[in-house]
Amino acid sequence: MTTNSDILMNPTEEQIAKTKKAIESYFLKWWADPNKREGACPYYQIHEPGKPIRGTVMVFHGFAAKPKQMEILADYLFRNEFNIYQIPLAGHAFLPPDNCWPQIDLKPEYFEPLRERVRKDQVLADFFSNRSGNSLWQFQRLNKRQMLSLVTRILKLAPSMGDMILAIERSNDPDFNRYFTSSHMNYLHDAQQRLAELDAMPGPIYTVGLSVGGAVALGLAASRPDRIKKVVAYAPLLEVEDEIRERYINLTGPLDLREFSWEQNVSFPVGCLTAA
Repeated sequence: MTTNSDILMNPTEEQIAKTKKAIESYFLKWWADPNKREGACPYYQIHEPGKPIRGTVMVFHGFAAKPKQMEILADYLFRNEFNIYQIPLAGHAFLPPDNCWPQIDLKPEYFEPLRERVRKDQVLADFFSNRSGNSLWQFQRLNKRQMLSLVTRILKLAPSMGDMILAIERSNDPDFNRYFTSSHMNYLHDAQQRLAELDAMPGPIYTVGLSVGGAVALGLAASRPDRIKKVVAYAPLLEVEDEIRERYINLTGPLDLREFSWEQNVSFPVGCLTAA
């Protein structure tokens, strides 16, 4: 990372201590939680008193990953006079994803009737059952043709789902809250809480993120332009470009179809992808 300024900050021992204490308080909450996800803890690299710094970098990993995903970049930045705060995305420090990760769900009054229709459709019932029962090593991702077939069959079974999905795909659609419960804003709210843990640290804050982490880095910077100086977003997930995959995610997500992460034995509802 390069900056337009060669000004170096020299945090005091007290400022460093306060920052470490704030971050460690969050770490201890993670450590004490019985649902903590192994290896998904937050961690920092902060230069010792007397060592000038260029600023502090908040690093956000990609969807379903862990902070260690970005450790090579973090180490490089630390060696080049930046403090580092590696942060798990909202909920990603805990398992299971169903209860901990942000997601979008259909409200019960819409979900239950639709689930009954799916159960009565033998093709869809078998499909959902097989997907939920697969192990990681047996799991095969759907190709576009399979996604399109699934979307077409669900919409034929429940045409009203078309209007519901538009409420997701349109920005600030007034019907979104009518159909769905959502915790997608937790991505931003959690990042804002992590930023607050750096209040005592002088100098500029930079955000860096990959994929969903890139979107979080951008969103956090937009919400706090007074505190965050610059953003580096690697392939930020701002929109699913492929229309078929986008419709598949938005349609099957609220129906609790599952996918698997790259981590062994960790699966998540597609609704977590919808929220991302």
